[in-house]
Amino acid sequence: MLQTGWRPWAMMALAALLSGLALPVLANPAAAPRITERAQQKQQAEAERAALSKKLANLKRQIERTESARGHASDALADSESAISDANRKLRQLAAENRQTAARLAALAKEHAELTREADAQNAKLGQMLREQYVGGNQDRLKLLLSGDNPNRIGRELQYHGYVSQAQARLIEDLRANLQGIEKNRAATQNAKRELDEIAQEQRQERARLEQEKARRATLLAGLSDKLATQRKEAGSLLQDEQRMGRLVDQLTKLIEEQRKAEAEAARLRAERQKQLEANRAARARSADAIEDDPNPNLQSGAGARPLPPVAAGTPFASLRGKLSAPLRGELSSRYGSKRPDGPSSKGLFIRAPEGSEVRAVAGGRVVFAEWLRGFGNLLIVDHGNQYMTIYGNNHALLKRAGDAVQGGEVIAAAGNSGGSDQSGLYFEMRHQGRAFDPLGWITFR
Repeated sequence: MLQTGWRPWAMMALAALLSGLALPVLANPAAAPRITERAQQKQQAEAERAALSKKLANLKRQIERTESARGHASDALADSESAISDANRKLRQLAAENRQTAARLAALAKEHAELTREADAQNAKLGQMLREQYVGGNQDRLKLLLSGDNPNRIGRELQYHGYVSQAQARLIEDLRANLQGIEKNRAATQNAKRELDEIAQEQRQERARLEQEKARRATLLAGLSDKLATQRKEAGSLLQDEQRMGRLVDQLTKLIEEQRKAEAEAARLRAERQKQLEANRAARARSADAIEDDPNPNLQSGAGARPLPPVAAGTPFASLRGKLSAPLRGELSSRYGSKRPDGPSSKGLFIRAPEGSEVRAVAGGRVVFAEWLRGFGNLLIVDHGNQYMTIYGNNHALLKRAGDAVQGGEVIAAAGNSGGSDQSGLYFEMRHQGRAFDPLGWITFR
């Protein structure tokens, strides 16, 4: 701040200089917009996911429509287990957001302190220049020209006044920029604080919901335990589970292939359009309106045609055979091809582990399914490109959503016993072109 004890003329002179350069008026904190940037981004992200969720919901209905109308005991757990998974995912996401926002708030506080120190120093320097100018006579240019004094002295004085004016202008401009920076920092700080409050409130709500759903599931399990045990041993039930998984993978493979063709066609149309635009620009290069905007933005962005985002380019999945780490640390209790009592042989592995154990993607790819499915509970499927998929079932919580890109080794779920499983752990499959194959030829347990 400016030093106290200034004479009124100094304050008036400084006010005139500052007003002439249109310094920003600091906003009233009470007038700041109530909606945070975080809330806006969440709304946009949820809107973008709506089409994908609708697509996958229709796909599930198509699969269920082909099955017998007779329900399974585990279906009673579907809503509760889905809600538990959703609450866990949101809590994990909120914890990450809280850490990021707190770090951003600390950085803003440091930036605010630096900007304030600079502005105080600039204020002090400007005040000193005004005092020196007044003490030195503060003769304006017109008075010097009309004084009749020695022309050489008048020239030197005018040149000096020019230097002083330029220095003042630069200093005031720097001060103005710093004050704008302080105001921008203040707005960002308020937004970050509101975001932290939002996150804390959402965390409280999700924890309450999680505890409620856990209690509801425990009650359901207690009443269904005998029925679940009986149905787990039924050969028909196991066969239906296998067929249901096969239909789901086939439908997803078809959907992904259709999307790949749509992306290729959109890329072709964009290339043709770009080529046409460049030809038009070249033909009208000398015209004032030679460059026109593309009148068809849908061709540029492929809008409305992204139910399943494509897998990012990377190492071909087939080349990773024998180099993949197991998705979960635990005991291998069931192998691919092992016989099950009165049922079909297993199409995957079951890795036993405590509830909540971290499940990791074996390789990079894109999540194409993250829903509750009869026989597999909270199920997540990752597409790795070239019709390779990995399947993660019976999870306590799914920490990724359909459409999310994942990296190899990234945590994507928490192990459990959803779907009526009698053991806590992970059911894991690998498929190519819809057909299951032995994961033990591809992954290693370390």
